[in-house]
Parts: sequence; C-alpha cells; structure tokens
Amino acid sequence: MSPTIIPVESRPAFLGVTLSATGKTWRDRVDQRGAARALAMVQRFQLPEMLARLLAGRGVELDAVEDFLDPTIRKLMPDPFTVTQMEAAAKRIADVAVNGEKVAIFGDYDVDGATSSALLAWHLRHCGLDPQIHIPDRIFEGYGPNTDAIRMLADNGATLLVTVDCGTTSLEPLAEAKKVGMSVVVIDHHQAGDELPDVEALVNPNRLDDISGLGHLAAVGLVFITLVAVNRELRQRGFWTATRPEPNLLDMLHHVALGTVADVALLTGLNRAFVAKGLIALRRRDHVGHTALMDVARLNGPPEAWHLGFMLGPRINAGGRIGRADLGVRLLLEGDISEAARIAAELDRLNVERRVIEQMAEAQAEAEAMASLGLEDKGSVVVTAAEGWHPGVVGLVASRLKEKFSRPAFAIALEPGGIGTGSGRSISGVDLGKAVRQAVTDGLLIKGGGHAMAAGITLRKERLAEFRAYIESALAPDVAKSRNEKELFIDGAVTARGVTPELVATMNRAGPFGAGNPEPVVALPSHQLVYADEVGQAHLRLRFKSSDGTIVNGIAFRSVGQKLGNALLAHRGQLLHVAGSLAVDRWQGNERVQLRVIDIAVPDDGPARIR
Repeated sequence: MSPTIIPVESRPAFLGVTLSATGKTWRDRVDQRGAARALAMVQRFQLPEMLARLLAGRGVELDAVEDFLDPTIRKLMPDPFTVTQMEAAAKRIADVAVNGEKVAIFGDYDVDGATSSALLAWHLRHCGLDPQIHIPDRIFEGYGPNTDAIRMLADNGATLLVTVDCGTTSLEPLAEAKKVGMSVVVIDHHQAGDELPDVEALVNPNRLDDISGLGHLAAVGLVFITLVAVNRELRQRGFWTATRPEPNLLDMLHHVALGTVADVALLTGLNRAFVAKGLIALRRRDHVGHTALMDVARLNGPPEAWHLGFMLGPRINAGGRIGRADLGVRLLLEGDISEAARIAAELDRLNVERRVIEQMAEAQAEAEAMASLGLEDKGSVVVTAAEGWHPGVVGLVASRLKEKFSRPAFAIALEPGGIGTGSGRSISGVDLGKAVRQAVTDGLLIKGGGHAMAAGITLRKERLAEFRAYIESALAPDVAKSRNEKELFIDGAVTARGVTPELVATMNRAGPFGAGNPEPVVALPSHQLVYADEVGQAHLRLRFKSSDGTIVNGIAFRSVGQKLGNALLAHRGQLLHVAGSLAVDRWQGNERVQLRVIDIAVPDDGPARIR
C-alpha cells in the first residue's frame, strides 16, 4: 500500500505581489489554519479581527490567548535553580550579604551590561553593602575581565567578584582572580565553548551542560532571576527584618526591559513579560535615572519597546562607546534629580558626537564593501577594516552594512600597533558567534565571541585576509539559504481611513514587539503616492491617498539611494500597494498615525514589476 501524501499548503501571494520593489514576494502571515483559529478567537474572546489575526499569525493557540495578552512574570518565572550552578551562585552572594564582605561587580560596557550592573548594585545596597563597579574602557581594556582590573579590585579589598554580561570565555583573567584571593561568580548569556573558567559558579543558560531552556534571556534578565534566588536564600536565613525589608525586584523592571530590548533578546516567554511590565514601570516616571534619560531623549507620550532600542539604549551606549564607560551605570543608580539630569545631558551630547563619528566610518566602510562585492554583488560576508575608525562605533557600522547589503558584516578598527578590534552583525539563520569561536580555536583570532546575531573579535592585521577567507567559506552556505528566503509576511490589509490611533492601540495589545515577536506589517492596497520628498539623513517623507480621498502620512527610513527609495521616487503620483508598520506620532499634544514604509509594489493592472 503506497503512503498517503499530504499536500503542503502553498500560500498565495498577498495582493498578488510576487516581486516587490525590494525583490520580495508578499505572503499572508496567517495561513488557512491560522485564519480558522483567528475566527475562533473573535467568537470566544470578542477580540477585534485584526488583533486575532496578529495572535494567530504568531502561533498563539486558543487556550493561551488570555496569558499572551497579559504576560505575567509570576506565571512565567521558572525556579531559578533549574539554571546550572544557580544554587551555588545564590548561596555565595547571600554569604557576602550576611558576612558584610566587599563585592566587586565587573560589567560589560553596553546597555545590557550597564543595566545588569545597576540592578545587582541596587540589590547589594539594599543588603547594606557598597559594591565597587568596574565597567572596562572599550579602547584601553577591551571586552570582559582583564588581569590589571582584577588586581585593582582585589587591592581595594573585594573578596567576591561578580561578572555580569561577560566572563564565560575569560579563563586567564578569572584564574588571576582566584590567585589573588577572590571568589568569582559569573552571570552571563554569551555562547560558551567546552572549556569554562574555574570559578565558584558560572550561571549561563548557554553553557553546554545547561538544560534550563533560558538561553534567550539577556544578562539583565538572568541577573533578575539570580536575585530572586538570592532573596529566597536570604529569607531562609532570616536576613530580612522590619528594619531591613526584602527588596521588591519588580520595582526595578525598568532596568530589565531596557537591557532586554537593547540587546535584541527574543521577546518571547519571560522576556516578553519583563518588557511588558517594564514599560508600565517606565510610564510611571518614578525612577530618577530613567526619567532623566526619557526627558533628554525628548520622548513624547508613553514609552514603547522601540523607544528603548532606538532612543534610550543608544544614549546609555554612548558612554561606553566614546566617553566614560561607567556613565550609564551611574545614571541608572543616581538618586538626585539634578545630577541625573546632568549625566543624561552628557550622554545625549556623546550620542550626537557618536553619530558624527559613525557616519564618517560608515561612508568609508560602504565604499570598501561596494568595491569588494563588485557589480556582480558577489560574496557572502562583508568584511571591512581601516585605520582611524573609532573602536566604539564598529558595531554600529557593521549593523548598517548588514542592513544595506543583506548579508553578515564585520567592521574592524585597525590600531597603530597592528591589532584590529571589530564587531560583526548577522542575518537570520546565520550563526556568527559559532563561526567566530571556531576562528579563535583555529588561531585566526586573538579573541572573539558573541551570539548568533552579533560577535566581537580581536585580530592581528596580518591575519585579516586569512580571516576574511575563512568567514566567507564558513558562512556561505547558510547565507545563501537565508538570502533566498525573500518573503515579506503581511498581517492584514487596511485603507487610509482605517489607519487610526485606535487601530494602533488595538494592535499594540499583541506587543511588545521586537525580536521574536515581529512588529505587525499592514498593507494599503492601491493607494496613490501623492507626495515623496527627502528629509533628514536619507529618509523619505511620504503621503498616500485612498480612493475615498483620505490621506495617510508615511516615512521610509534610510531609503534614499536604496531599492525602496528609488522605486518610491520613480512612482510619484501612481497607485501602489504599500507595506509598512504603524506608529502614533505625537507632536504638541496632537496624535496622528504614521506608516513606516518598508516595501511597495505596483498593482496587477500596472507594470508587472518594479525594477
């Protein structure tokens, strides 16, 4: 008897778009089964149809709807001891609180490192301790613990070193810590190899012997879970009293939300609850440092997840990139309103300076990349390097290159001594961290590590060509597979008249959106492009009109000179299918919805394709 062949459902092209301006086929995110599930959600929970489609398109089952719409930390919080060596870490941190020992915190210089350090320091202060905090200088010290800093912390009397958002690959520096009499607890989430440092506890759900399933957490989320375990341990020891009450960790969800979003952690499960509740905390404006940061960023209206990633995070990062590395932590721990405003203003100034430095390096890197790829657009990975680039902006440059050329990219700042410090950013389906760790093992790199989507490297200038050839060969198959998947998933169609603040509010109930919970993409069918003009730095300001004459405003970020920008300017006055995400633009007390355009296509009765 021959086996029964079950046909695989092939989704038709949404609005018939098989080749858009950016070379994509548009697909309905909701398949036939999803559509049936969405209908059931509408009927059982009286949800608006668009919200039901968003949930169905994100794989939410019928019995999980209520929990998805209101993710709670209490329901999603695992037992901390499911994480390997968490019990040992909690007991050691509890010991220093009971014994009144001196603690040193060694953090990373990015937002996740700053928020992790601030959260841990806040808790230790509640325990009556005054921890030292060391954030390394990006240029002079580089990433992760180093022996000079560890000796300095030991000389200052620290008996426990806690590394946050770093330490997993720091074998020699942490061996030095043990030698000078410090015990060490590592709280980290970066990818781990077979060899781990000899420490009292290494809490990292991405170590090979961990089965907790929490590898998607940012370091700050992991610090939060560690402190849940520490609170429990100290409660059992009778440490908390009426005069020394147990600190409420939920009061510090501002930190967890900011670090999670800025580190582009997946917004699923516990992370999504962290960010959802952290955004509520930020809206209360009850934290001095975060409020100063929101004010200096000129954030209008209630903060949303994208504000954390694009407005608040870059300012915290600016200190670590081109200023004093500890400015971000200082702001997050500051209790004085005027001093917080001063630090926030300095971070804002540094962020403006960072943009100028980044743009200069970006222009050079783009020119080098275009020359390398050639007219045939050959090559799976972009690797750019130059003398004179500021090491603090190479990660941002790599990110821009990845966006522009749709492939993994590295930007490397070459120092006068012949050493290069670089960052890489990847595309979906291509594990950069794994390839970089192998390059370290093979001796191509002095050091390196990271995640699937981002990595940091240090190499000798004379090995640059060899590294370029290695990374091209190692990633080419996965890059080819990823780049061939040219589909844009659409959550639903609306007209300009239906684009309202109420619609955005309804859709936001499925948020917060980010990595792992994609921002909804809507399509406006057959709307006329009545206005298109350049604004700011390579953006296009747009207006679209529906058949009933209703206008919707749009913007296409960083599209000038790209396929999307060229197509928009070439099709002024024409009817277009338009795809993008919706956001409420607040100005002087007024609210209006703006469409952030990511793709367009000509309807069937127009030219067959946009070239």
